[in-house]
Amino acid sequence: MLTLKSLREIRKMQAAGHLVAQAHALARTMLEPGVRLIDIDLAVEAFFKREGATPLFKGFPGAVPYPAVTCISLNEQIVHGIPGDRKLKPGDIVSLDTACRFEGWCGDAAWTYPIGEVDEERQKLLEIGEQTLAAAIEALKTAKRWSEVARCMMDVVHGAGFSLVEQFVGHGIGREMHEAPQVPNFMNARMASEDFKLQQGLVLAIEPMINAGTKDVKILGDKWTAVTRDGRSSVHFEHTVALTKDGPLIITEGVGDPSFPPPAA
Repeated sequence: MLTLKSLREIRKMQAAGHLVAQAHALARTMLEPGVRLIDIDLAVEAFFKREGATPLFKGFPGAVPYPAVTCISLNEQIVHGIPGDRKLKPGDIVSLDTACRFEGWCGDAAWTYPIGEVDEERQKLLEIGEQTLAAAIEALKTAKRWSEVARCMMDVVHGAGFSLVEQFVGHGIGREMHEAPQVPNFMNARMASEDFKLQQGLVLAIEPMINAGTKDVKILGDKWTAVTRDGRSSVHFEHTVALTKDGPLIITEGVGDPSFPPPAA
């Protein structure tokens, strides 16, 4: 069942979204060659703890509980990469995803960042990924049903010669990180049967994952990390977005914005 949020509740979600944006800004200051992924994760965890926010990924149920506060996925990794001792290298692309609950409400966002200069394919992926998420948010201004937004994303991605991952989808979000409805980044017969009306009070985590090559995915032996089956690169862009009487409102505003300031030390 869809849960609609009041404007007052949406304002509360903005506080959680702001912390997620600050966590991204903090991580962004660490995205340099030689930095260990686990050190980025530990910095985000310490920030959430200091702010009184609960990280939502750590302990998340699966074949094994998810062990970290962030998902940090490099290059051919699509999503759910577990941060460890691996170090960043020049030319990498890094997808960072994190979420928290603050005063009872959740925020969730992901962004893919370059480490220095990247090759032409990765640069194009970064540009198309950001454009796809922006196009989805723009489409929310006039669309009546989610399928219209999903098809808009498909047009951008397929027009660039890339593919949309279909194994993972976005989601409703509010007091819980995962709420109804499912929010696919694509549209096929199965997803069309679960299409939903866009209405004021919906809050959605919209998160296109875009592969340079095939859409096919495989899961590594850690039971979490999803990678492209053909080994080519992937990007992941996500905002939490509320539908209001004035149009879409980005709850996680600031994520991915290089001018958004990191939290004070």
